[in-house]
Amino acid sequence: MKDIKPPYAFASTEALDSAQLLGAPWRSPRPQQLELPIGVKGPKAMKGAEALGLGSVGDLLGHFPHRHEDRGEVLSIGELKSGQDATIEVEVRSVETRRAWKRNGLILTVATVADHTGPLEAVWFNQPWVGRYLKAGQRLVLHGRYEGKARFRVVEHEGGGAGASEVTTGIVPVHPASDGLPPRKLRELVAAARTAVADITEPLWAGLLVSLGMPDRPAAIDAIHFPRTEADYEVARRRLAFDELLGLQLDLLGRRVHKAGALPAPVVAGDKGLTTDWVASLPFSLTGDQLAAVETITAELASETPMTRLLMGEVGSGKTVVALHGLLRAVESGHQGMLMAPTETLASQHLRSLEGLLGGTPVSFSLLTGSTSAAQRRETLDRFETGELSILIGTHALLEPDVRPARLALCVVDEQHRFGVRQRERLSSKGPEGKQPHVLHMTATPIPRTLALAAYGDLQTLAIRELPSGRQPVATHIVEGAPARARAYERIREEVAAGGRVFVVCPLVEASEALEASAATEEYDRLREGPLKGLRLGLLHGRMSSAEKELAMEAFSDGDTEVLVSTTVIEVGVDVPEATVMMVENAERFGLAQLHQLRGRVGRGSAGGVCLLCGSKAARRLVAMEESSDGFVLAELDLELRGEGELTGVRQSGLPRLKAASLPADLEILEQANKVAKEILATDPDLLTPKYALLGMLVSEPEPELSADRIVA
Repeated sequence: MKDIKPPYAFASTEALDSAQLLGAPWRSPRPQQLELPIGVKGPKAMKGAEALGLGSVGDLLGHFPHRHEDRGEVLSIGELKSGQDATIEVEVRSVETRRAWKRNGLILTVATVADHTGPLEAVWFNQPWVGRYLKAGQRLVLHGRYEGKARFRVVEHEGGGAGASEVTTGIVPVHPASDGLPPRKLRELVAAARTAVADITEPLWAGLLVSLGMPDRPAAIDAIHFPRTEADYEVARRRLAFDELLGLQLDLLGRRVHKAGALPAPVVAGDKGLTTDWVASLPFSLTGDQLAAVETITAELASETPMTRLLMGEVGSGKTVVALHGLLRAVESGHQGMLMAPTETLASQHLRSLEGLLGGTPVSFSLLTGSTSAAQRRETLDRFETGELSILIGTHALLEPDVRPARLALCVVDEQHRFGVRQRERLSSKGPEGKQPHVLHMTATPIPRTLALAAYGDLQTLAIRELPSGRQPVATHIVEGAPARARAYERIREEVAAGGRVFVVCPLVEASEALEASAATEEYDRLREGPLKGLRLGLLHGRMSSAEKELAMEAFSDGDTEVLVSTTVIEVGVDVPEATVMMVENAERFGLAQLHQLRGRVGRGSAGGVCLLCGSKAARRLVAMEESSDGFVLAELDLELRGEGELTGVRQSGLPRLKAASLPADLEILEQANKVAKEILATDPDLLTPKYALLGMLVSEPEPELSADRIVA
């Protein structure tokens, strides 16, 4: 590492040999030392450590700060300025605890302290225990704010003098904390465990570190906790971010490599009469993007190498037609297909789509969800197991062990970001003996390149950007203020009078289905008795039974209902050509990708449509919706605005919680990790070479399964 140039000087050649850090000459790592307990005492502290997942010294060193405070140098009392945040070292003269007479319940601990420049009153709010252990003559290091008039409000304090903590001043780490373990205590624990940095194993080989210009892992972990400069912190963070993202890429790309090298897939080849006749019978022509996707999928289905494709498409771009073409290729070749959707509403919508698109073909298909009656379920499963049933549509119910197709060749997974990696892999067990099915994943949420690499590296991607000819654009307007809202209701009445239909979507309410249902019901009552009185209104939300949802959608599709007040249960898959208006209440609560999905529910016929976003014109995402109808552009902006951790379904898609990396800001590091992972797996997919033997420590545990009974909307 001596060849590494500054700002990498904190690496092991300097930091890990320091007597301050180790107190001993360099030695070989002893990983078992990292398994020692962290040594917290007391039930509250132990509970706090458990809440943070901190059981061992290794856990503690891996608990990175989420920010640092630059407390600078220690000032004297005489140097303080009013309103200044500062650190001072003082001696306690006296201490008392009292209640604030003007503020009920507020307890003040007040200590008279001094240094060589004079005295000061130090105040702690609602920390009566402080007064029980402060003694006259005790030296303290205080950090807080000087409020003027010789009064200092204390935020944190530690012992001063010869035993003062070395992390009280300068760039101080602030770790994610819990009730039982506040940041100050965590900082003390990490400082006490700091010598164990020498026992951390380096998983990467020296040549790679030199080529990347990165420090070793032990030094990076030390520096991310206790950097001497901001530059040191950033270099350390980038190294640890690379480790996280390399582990992620090894996991995802490794899945693709091992799946391709495992069981073969059924070969879907032979006569194409059914698909040829079906395409010719469609009342529309396939777009260029659709034809390209069909060609790619058809070629891959004809191979024994299992297809694992992710089909991304703009809202209304015709992904279902492409998927159905693949399913028909399987059927005409003597095989079967499955189409899995995350909700019963969407699965039922697919059933209606197949009824409309396959009406003139001899292909048999059926629906299987959690609401299917026991008798109907037995009959459907028997027909599928004997091969009499060609295509089975359903929800997570398709993953159950009693679903045993006779000749399954293709699985289509719609809105795949709502399924986990492990769930996607369970589909492989549904193939004929000794084989695994081809899998086509679909999403109407365009995925930015960052997430395509980070969360879906086990899939190859296809994109459909081209919309069908004749598709009219959807005009988007921000509705702010009473006059604009009044005009919006007028526009709704005009559209209904012209034969159009209207969605009114209620806002997200902190992931509570019950609260969202209540909000939708209240809005339904308000509109029915107020601005939209006289129109035929319907209601749809996730707390309704499957039968009730089905009836609500049928009434809207048939025109019996003119305005459908709904939660986001209609976000994807709902196809009502007569729907021309989408009104979204509190639109700023939604992400860009979700707003784009909602907008895509209207204007699917020849009449075009309008999207009314009720919210502030100062909201950047709403302005972006007004300015752009390109889902891929909006998806990139959505990732930039919200970060990888908040995007819908990312966690379920296999992206672990990142501690050092930040996406999309670290796209460059992600691409580096992707390149290195590909090079490693190309030569040693099982990581058996000694050089790669320690890389397994970087791979995160797979995400938990999502059971079928947890999604019923």
